[in-house]
Amino acid sequence: MTKLKCASLLLVGCCLSALPLAAQVVKVDIAPAHATNRFVPKQTLGAGIDRIQTVAIDKLMNKTILDRVFTAGWQPVTYRQNTELAIEAWHWNPDGTWSDPKEQQGYFTGSAEPSGFIRHSFGYALPHRGITRDGGSVTGYSRLTDGDTATYWKSNPYLASRFTGEDDSLHPQWVMMDFSSVQLIDSIKIAWANPYATQYTVQYWTGTIPYDSPLDFPTSGVWQTFPDGVVNSGKGGVETVHLSDQLIPARYVRIVMTRSSNTCDTHGSADPRNCVGYAIDELYAGTTSADGQFHDVVRHTADQEQTVTEASSVDSWHTAKDLLTAKESQMGFDLFYTSGVTQGLPAIVPIALIYDNPDNAAAEIKYLEARHYPISYVEMGEEADGQYIAPEDVAALYIQFAIAIHRVDPNVKLGGPSFEGVNRDILYWPTADGKASWLGRFLDYLRQHGHLQDLAFFSFEHYPLGPCQIAWSSLYDEPQLVANIMQTWRNDGLPTNVPRLITESNLSSAASETYMDIFGGIWLADYVGSFLNAGGKGLYYFHYLPLQMENGCNNSPGTFGMFTVNADYQIQQPLSQYFASRMINFEWLQHDGGEHTIYPAFGTYDDGARHTMVTAYSVLRPDRQWSVMLVNRDQEQAHKVRVVFNNSQDKTAGYFSGDVHVATFGSEQYKWHPAFRRADTSHIPETLDKIPLLYTDGYADPDGPIQESIVRGDKSTEYEIPPASIVVLRGNLVTARATHPPVASKGK
Repeated sequence: MTKLKCASLLLVGCCLSALPLAAQVVKVDIAPAHATNRFVPKQTLGAGIDRIQTVAIDKLMNKTILDRVFTAGWQPVTYRQNTELAIEAWHWNPDGTWSDPKEQQGYFTGSAEPSGFIRHSFGYALPHRGITRDGGSVTGYSRLTDGDTATYWKSNPYLASRFTGEDDSLHPQWVMMDFSSVQLIDSIKIAWANPYATQYTVQYWTGTIPYDSPLDFPTSGVWQTFPDGVVNSGKGGVETVHLSDQLIPARYVRIVMTRSSNTCDTHGSADPRNCVGYAIDELYAGTTSADGQFHDVVRHTADQEQTVTEASSVDSWHTAKDLLTAKESQMGFDLFYTSGVTQGLPAIVPIALIYDNPDNAAAEIKYLEARHYPISYVEMGEEADGQYIAPEDVAALYIQFAIAIHRVDPNVKLGGPSFEGVNRDILYWPTADGKASWLGRFLDYLRQHGHLQDLAFFSFEHYPLGPCQIAWSSLYDEPQLVANIMQTWRNDGLPTNVPRLITESNLSSAASETYMDIFGGIWLADYVGSFLNAGGKGLYYFHYLPLQMENGCNNSPGTFGMFTVNADYQIQQPLSQYFASRMINFEWLQHDGGEHTIYPAFGTYDDGARHTMVTAYSVLRPDRQWSVMLVNRDQEQAHKVRVVFNNSQDKTAGYFSGDVHVATFGSEQYKWHPAFRRADTSHIPETLDKIPLLYTDGYADPDGPIQESIVRGDKSTEYEIPPASIVVLRGNLVTARATHPPVASKGK
């Protein structure tokens, strides 16, 4: 660029962006007291296996495919338990006993005696469901508005006084109706089943924004009791309650139940679980006209088009006929442990908590230990926050299940609650004293009941980006998102000695082209580095096994995973997150090594909007090499950096010296190409250029490999970080006492 071309002020910005950028400094703080984390890769960096298509389980569990998967470097495995998201009971062992064996119904307990080989396990639909749909359930429906008074919702009996040892008013149960739009309400009709509520309150939601869901935005409004909405002497049967002399506009109405009749349901009195809690046949809401006629606004239908209802809990009672053996299944524990997928390492295993019973959970652990299968942790339940269950209720269940499991083995490490992948504190309707933090209240309950020691780890999921809402600039947020959520859990009162585990994670809860693009790999490197830097003790990539493409955003195909596969689940080619995984696990870290120590590293290059373009993560490996992972989030511009190591404790400074191994993976080594085809519109008379293009699977070209080289390092060496890339520098340091203040880095 010549001086002549830059003479005009109008061209100055253009000229500056085209000029080579001067090298900036990445500073690593290597003072021993400032280390942020210590970890062993084979205990800390793993991957997750979930409920998937049954045919996929059978085809993927073979040595050829697993050996290819293992080359990504992830080590321990967490077994994800999906039946609770679908509101199902889980028969982890298809063999077992029913509480009502004659009728093959009731509460199921899997056999703890190893006999056959468990290859698949399945979920069972819940006949007493009161939930239309939630974040995990896209099939089934609620019995509260199904139009059939022979069916009913029933609450979880383990939340009743008989099992909690507390007054029922301390675990109020509720059902909620969402009319989809604001309706005028002055009456409600409840067709009670047994047991019914003798004391209950009817309320409506007064949100600051009328359409804010009280479940998703629990602090954006308050539940207001109808003027005549308090019932202290409920009689059961069909009760019509005139709630107000005035019509009240409401979209959301709930019934809060605090005292039970403790009368037995249709399953009889032989099992005490049939005689506690609350049950409702059908709900109606609307107005009562001057002639005394009730006018219902509820839509009653046995599908997800019914008036939507949500419930505080659901009874796990079911029958053998409720077996769901469709396309998907959970992998059987025997197949899981003997297939080789765990690589012989202890695994995180789940128990079902929300829709199960303590005996079944205890039997599962007894079975696994009888088989001598290694367990690192037991995760108690799945996404209780996504099921909108009160923290005190989950804590009460947690204690009962913990007692049952610890009778089998008092040394088993239990934890949870496996929060959904959100980037903020989980909130619930505030208590009388205004406390809304779900985790804070969960911890309070455990502490008050003398069971905080049963929380041996804390787990949550991480899906930072909303489906179809991903821009390139979304990359800039990841390090702070992880740091902030870790601080949030500390603020909620989580003890510092309780390990934080992210037991399921990826870009977003819905797959799309973004996963396969270089974007997915760059995000992964930043995410892993920032989580470890924030003190995390376990991180599990999702999904470990290669799966077929699924429709994602704007009909673009995507897959959770590191490979594309054909129709027969044979691996076709690796994807960007595969190469990023290798950069993390083999280049940055010593894959088979012992304890690694993370030290703070500060990136550089501000884009003018306070975004750090090059982030940095530094680790001292067991082989005594220093390794710095640099992530360039700049799509178009390469950057040069010098790396300086400062020890504020002994006043020394250092730099890479001698041979520095440089590994690079980025947009020059990998590019995703979405494939297109013309839509079939032969029946529509249009010109070709107006026929829409549709995605097919696509392919990557180039598709690796990682570029490796050796650079001679000294105090003046500048390392080039290509655009949209991950670069790992690895070597030995030379340190000397600093004779002047260390150079401060720009940017972060």
